[in-house]
Amino acid sequence: MSLLLTVRIALRALAKNKMRAGLTVLGVVIGIAAVTAMVSVGQSASSLVQGQFQSLGTNIIVVMPARQQSGGVREGNRPTLTARDSDAIVAECSAVLASSPLVGTAGQVIFGHSNWRPKQIMGVGQDYLTVRNWPLRHGGFFTDRDISSAAKVCVIGHTLVARLFQTANPLGATVRIKNIPFRVIGVLDKKGANLVGDDQDDIVLIPYSTVRKRLEGSSFDDVHALMVSARSLDRMWEAELQINQLLFERHRIHPGDPPDFQVQNMTEIAKVLGIITGTMTLMLASIAGISLIVGGVGIMNIMLVSVTERTREIGIRMAVGARPRDILRQFLVEAVMLSCIGGVVGVAVGIGASTGITLAINSVSSGSDWPVVISFQAAAVAMLFAAAVGIFFGFYPARRASRLDPIEALRYE
Repeated sequence: MSLLLTVRIALRALAKNKMRAGLTVLGVVIGIAAVTAMVSVGQSASSLVQGQFQSLGTNIIVVMPARQQSGGVREGNRPTLTARDSDAIVAECSAVLASSPLVGTAGQVIFGHSNWRPKQIMGVGQDYLTVRNWPLRHGGFFTDRDISSAAKVCVIGHTLVARLFQTANPLGATVRIKNIPFRVIGVLDKKGANLVGDDQDDIVLIPYSTVRKRLEGSSFDDVHALMVSARSLDRMWEAELQINQLLFERHRIHPGDPPDFQVQNMTEIAKVLGIITGTMTLMLASIAGISLIVGGVGIMNIMLVSVTERTREIGIRMAVGARPRDILRQFLVEAVMLSCIGGVVGVAVGIGASTGITLAINSVSSGSDWPVVISFQAAAVAMLFAAAVGIFFGFYPARRASRLDPIEALRYE
């Protein structure tokens, strides 16, 4: 008996009991849909994490002052880094592309009758935009001359434009920060929210020397941190090693003494978060895969019932020349077809469910922007697994049918 004829007979047998076949398929549909949806949502979360770290900049390394301790209790950071350290890192570390000092402050920004307190007012160097991989939407950025003269200029984010200027052109306008006038020379391109939902566009960038001298009234040249960009992802560890060696020499730290700085590699944090999201995705897929086993058990039960109901039919087929392997193949094809039909429907339901879940998360959480990711690899694996479930759980009923005695089967009522 040809495979095509076997498939036609299997379809006819399934069509006779549409309700039973539909309920049998339902378990597989739920399993496949759950696996596809959970893996897709997990990959969406992973893409969101990776995208957020990419938005921080290209191959970021952060250098911060070490924390002081007294009696085993941390007392905070001491000022040990300077803008000259940043310049030396760029000049002497071959694996480093750019570096910028960071000095944070806070205050209200006033324009006309409007005022706004941004989340970040940062004093930075001229290479900050290179480090952060953050282009300008309009205008320009401050130069070495602006930094050396502590010029009263600033670059603002998209949120500041919306809050203070509405439809007015911000370029060339004067805003006041701590009662000091600043001229707006540029507008940053829009970046959106970060990983924890904070608005990255709610920011004002000022030369770090201006923040120190004019806003904080300090004559010291220490900075809060250094943000460094490696030349490539492959050279991150090389850049980190070079930075450590350079700062050990510049800060005259003797062997065995604790350093007065700490270097943090953002790529390592991204990898850890990637492992966490990947593990969660695998766990969710494994839990969802249990329903496939349940669906397989349902297929086996229904096929056993079908063998019992069609015992006389099996006897007639054997009497007219059907071999045991033909009977085995017929029932096995029916089980596989049930699984595959459930797989196709389950993939479609899973894709729709993952899209709906992602859109629902975005609508509930205004600060997040989860990408819609459809895991076709997971769908393909789920389909193969569905076929395997059909073969595995359908083999016993099919084998039982093929071993029936033709005479006993003909006598079955």
